[in-house]
Formats: sequence, C-alpha cells, structure tokens
Amino acid sequence: MSSPRYLIDTNVFIGLEDHAEVSPNFAALQQMAARHGVEIFVHEAAIDDIKRDKDDARRRVALSKIKKFPVIKKMAGINKAMLEAKFGTIGRPNDLVDATLLHALEIGVADFLVTEDQGLHARAERISPTFGARVLYVADAVAFLRTTYEAVAVVFPAIVEMEANTISQNDPIFASLRGDYPGFDIWWREKCVRPMRKCWVVMDDDSVAGLVVRKDEKPGDTDATLSGNKILKICTFKVRAENRGVKLGELLLKQVLWYAQSNKHDVVYLTTFPEQATLISLLEYYGFRHTHDNVSGEMVFEKQLERSHLRPTKDMSLFDLARENYPRFATGIGVCAYAIPIQGEFHEILFPELAQRSQLSLFGDTGFLRPGNTIRKVYLCRAPARISQPGALLFFYKGKSGTQPSQAITTVGVFEEMKLARSYEDLRRLAGGRSVYSDMQLRQLAATEARPVKVINFLLAAHLEPPVPLANLLASNVFAGSPPQSIKTLVTAQQMSVLNQGSLGFTV
Repeated sequence: MSSPRYLIDTNVFIGLEDHAEVSPNFAALQQMAARHGVEIFVHEAAIDDIKRDKDDARRRVALSKIKKFPVIKKMAGINKAMLEAKFGTIGRPNDLVDATLLHALEIGVADFLVTEDQGLHARAERISPTFGARVLYVADAVAFLRTTYEAVAVVFPAIVEMEANTISQNDPIFASLRGDYPGFDIWWREKCVRPMRKCWVVMDDDSVAGLVVRKDEKPGDTDATLSGNKILKICTFKVRAENRGVKLGELLLKQVLWYAQSNKHDVVYLTTFPEQATLISLLEYYGFRHTHDNVSGEMVFEKQLERSHLRPTKDMSLFDLARENYPRFATGIGVCAYAIPIQGEFHEILFPELAQRSQLSLFGDTGFLRPGNTIRKVYLCRAPARISQPGALLFFYKGKSGTQPSQAITTVGVFEEMKLARSYEDLRRLAGGRSVYSDMQLRQLAATEARPVKVINFLLAAHLEPPVPLANLLASNVFAGSPPQSIKTLVTAQQMSVLNQGSLGFTV
C-alpha cells in the first residue's frame, strides 16, 4: 500500500516557506505529515507559477525553497483544451495551473490537494461531490490528518452556548475583528457583554476557535429585506484564522440554521466583507443570497426560512432543493427513502452530538470520538442496495446499544452521491476530507475488487426529536418482525410514518 500523497498549491507553499511567521496550522500540516509518513508534493505547474513572479528577489528565493519538496511532473501531451473540457474555462495562467493540479488529483498521482484558493475548491466541487471532498483547506487538512492518524484527549469540534460576558475580551479571535470594525471593543462591551448576549462558541483548549453572536430582530428595526416577523441576525460569525476552513464554519452554520428553523424564525441574515470568499461560498451553498450592501460596505446575505411542505420542482434536483432550503427537505411521493442500520459505536462516531456519555475509542483507550458533527458527511458500508436518486432520504437506525438512544431511528440524511471503493487507496480517496474514519478502520474494511465498499455522501438534515423507537417502527409497519440487517427501501407510507413521529420545524 502506498503512502498518502498531499499536493500543496502555491499559496500553501508560500505559507510554509515565506519570511513571515508561519501559521500554526501550516506548521502542523508539515509536522503531522512527516510524523505519519504522508508525502507532501508540489507540482511542476506551481514552479511555472512562481517563475511568473515579476519580483526577481522573491522569485529566486521561492524557487530555491521549493526544491525541498518532491515534484509531480506534468503529463506529456496534456493541453489547455483537454484541461478546459474537464475542469472548466481557463482564461488566465493561474486557471491553467489550477486545472493542472486538479488533473493530477483526478489521475490519482495525488490523494488530496491542499489549497486556500476558493476558486479551486469551486472548480473541484463542480466535477463531483466526491472529487470536491479531496480538495482541502489547510485547517481542514490538519483536522483530517488528526482524525485519520492521531488519538487526542478531547472531542473537537463541539459547540457550547455561552454568554458574552464569560468570554475574555483578550481572546485572540477578537484581534482581526478589531481591525475590521473600528470601535469593536466598545460595541462588544455595550451590546454583548452588558446584556449578557447568548453566543455559540467552539473552544480549542482555552481559546475560542469559532464564535457566533446572535440577536433577535423585528421588522422596522433590521437590515434584513426579506419578509418576516421573526428575524435572526448573526451579528458575528467568526472562525479564527488558523482554524479557518470549511468544517468549522459549516458546524457553526448548522447550529444557526437548526436553531432558526426550530424556533420559527422567518429570516436569518448576516453581513460579511467581500474578501471572505470561503464564508460567502458556504453561505451561498446553503441558500443564502446577497441582497444588498450596507452603509459600511459589507455584503448582506439573507435566507428565508419557511415551515410549509417543500415541494419538488422540475428544474432542480431533490438534493439541490434540500441544499438550498437547508434544513428543510422534500418528502412524500416521488422521494425515495431508505432505512440504514448502523451499529451503536459507529453511530456515535458519525453523529457525536447524540452521544450521551464520555466517548471511548473503538479500538481501546488510546482513541477519541472523531469529529463528525458537520453537515456534509460520508458513510461506509457493504450493503447490496444501490441508491441513485440525489435527494433520497436516509433514515439511520441505531442498533442495540448500551447508550441511549438504542434501537431507534435517530437521524435523517439527504443522499448526495454513492461511489464504490475497490482498494484501500480507492477508499482513502473516495472517503475524502469528510471522512470520520481512522486509517486503521479504513484498512480493516479491506476493500477489494471482489468486495468493494460503498461510499455514501449525504447531508445531515435532522435528528428526530424524539427518536423513533423500535416498538413504534414495528407497530406502524415500518419494520416487519425485526429491524433490518442491511439497507431497506421504505415506501412512501413508511417514510411518512417515521417523519410524522418527530418534530422537524416544518411540514412534511
């Protein structure tokens, strides 16, 4: 089995090698890769990129430093037209570099691409969800390496609710906010600390890695333009620079949207500056729209939340419909549904927020609960069923377990894509940056050509409140006689029976 290969973009190389202080996550990427035998490569196209730098001194220094990394050569005969046909429009030299890096990923010479370039992430996502999951921000690459190879003592990330007065104003997360917002300290003391405003916080040891400050508003006293009587303003949505990637922002956004939907808000909105490309992309993916700019030059992003039944449309897939209306999803006639049995210990890995006890590793006391409480997830199995409809509903049934809930359907997912992994290397790539499985677990699955492993990508849509217990499932004929041992198709009546037994915050 070959060692995993990480291909780093020019912006990551510069972050590791320029004269400025190296970000902790950039340093952690290099250190952890070396510790676990993960090879870090640069591409010949990145060298071409550096050679275009018009600053002679900077170019010479960069070219001398890049020699410490092994180089992936360009494929002979590949040209701009071929790359453009696969990876989209190539208008500038940088676009050609981006497409060349993605080509190296596609042909398998690299397992993952690490880049801070939002445009490169977007290109990869347009190819397929599975391919997009192999392109990582530095923070996410570090988290993925920890998940895959390392045992740590704490569950991370996890959201806690805190009052603003309990957060130190000297916390490093506030440094950039002071630069962006003159008078921030006064606003924080008067508008947040004094009224003890509620915040959602992700802690990293003793400091704040991510922060959301919320405020309820009403029509006539809001910057929101969409109609609604109950409006949730996200006053602050901040991920500390060294933790910035997709996963932590997605975790915080999930908290915002689930809270707003459950508490019957009509509109949720926030403001951000145009340079926050990663946050903007995340917001747009989940249905926020840029409605206007405020007087400070910030972009205002709003999302309408409705509680009516979400009806399928002819011009949009069921998956895209669910994504844009998240956390609502389409149900009923025309929507396929499946019950997916999952063992208790794997359920707690995939859905850690439902765990009701201190978590232990599946493989002894040296492990930890691997972070799985984001929106986009991957589930691995060998069930014979084929799921093909994007937007199909996945009902996860937790088997008999020593922790609650036990023997119950707990969770609803929205199916995105299924792929088959026919080797460990295949599985490593297809599970991608969304994986919550350790390297040991991936190896133990022993994917082969004869016994492939299904890689199921899905959105975490809801946890049923309360979970639907086995007794109810048997009484309502969702299950016949006993719970399924493999993926089971549910007809419309069974699908609706499960959904009507939980509270989702909208009409199913």
